[in-house]
Amino acid sequence: MTGRVGLRCDAGAKSGVGHLVRCVALAEELCARGVEVVFLGEVRGSPWARAQLRERGFRLVPAPVAPGRLAALAGELRLDAVVLDSYELPPETGAVLREAGLRVLAIVDGDPLGQEANLYLDQNLGARGRGPRWLAGARYVLLRDSVRDRRRAPRGGAVPHVLCFFGGTDSAGVAPAWARALSATGRPFRGTVVSPARFEAGGSITVIPPTDRLPELMARADLVVTAAGSAIWELLYLGVPTALSWVADNQLIGYEELVGRGVAAGLGRAADEEAVGVLARLLADPAAREEHGRRGGGLVDGKGRERVADALLR
Repeated sequence: MTGRVGLRCDAGAKSGVGHLVRCVALAEELCARGVEVVFLGEVRGSPWARAQLRERGFRLVPAPVAPGRLAALAGELRLDAVVLDSYELPPETGAVLREAGLRVLAIVDGDPLGQEANLYLDQNLGARGRGPRWLAGARYVLLRDSVRDRRRAPRGGAVPHVLCFFGGTDSAGVAPAWARALSATGRPFRGTVVSPARFEAGGSITVIPPTDRLPELMARADLVVTAAGSAIWELLYLGVPTALSWVADNQLIGYEELVGRGVAAGLGRAADEEAVGVLARLLADPAAREEHGRRGGGLVDGKGRERVADALLR
């Protein structure tokens, strides 16, 4: 199959941009192989997310929720396959698309939520396949070109640089709390906090809006404070020391797996006194920080999207 592939995902200020980011990575790979891609869905309240599609020349077509209407749209667009990456789609969506003659890849995080597909992708660390139709584990992590082309180059020095972000939209609005937690450590550091909402962090912290420079900022950081969302795979690939929280229930499994393996430091869900203590230790101990990065390095080899494209196009 070498034709047209639709990627059904949404992004927005409330839902975040993780689904769109990993679909962009797969779209880049498909386009490199001569496959035409079109995004099906909505992007609301995130100029940064919309720019990810516009700058790559990816077409965005509004998509209906009803499975039958989505199948009809796929027919009008002459699609050969559809990638489903959403928690909000009706569970019969995959089955209806397959009945219409489309090949379906469902990107899931554990539970497929009732979706029927030709292939399932669960890129989470420790994910287990449920048969030959499953692509499971870190071997299949989808990374964008801007990450795959990057190598870690920390600034070093006596004062660590900390990058703090929570997805492309900070949908839970937690960035200010974690900025305060970093300041509360009393340790010297220079911080960059990425937040769509402007706020005054004070001290040595600079607040910036969502940016395409995020891969560069990650690669140059001595420590990243973030949630256990899709960006963690980029950090593992780069080998960046990371301290994790979680902001949504579906991130808890990944959080526990990563912290349990010692791949990342665990902060818990709240920016409380215990979390401040963990951050203070990491800021004061470069060896402890780098050990997390060392353990994570090599878990993601950057070739996952090639393996996924191979399976989809076969």
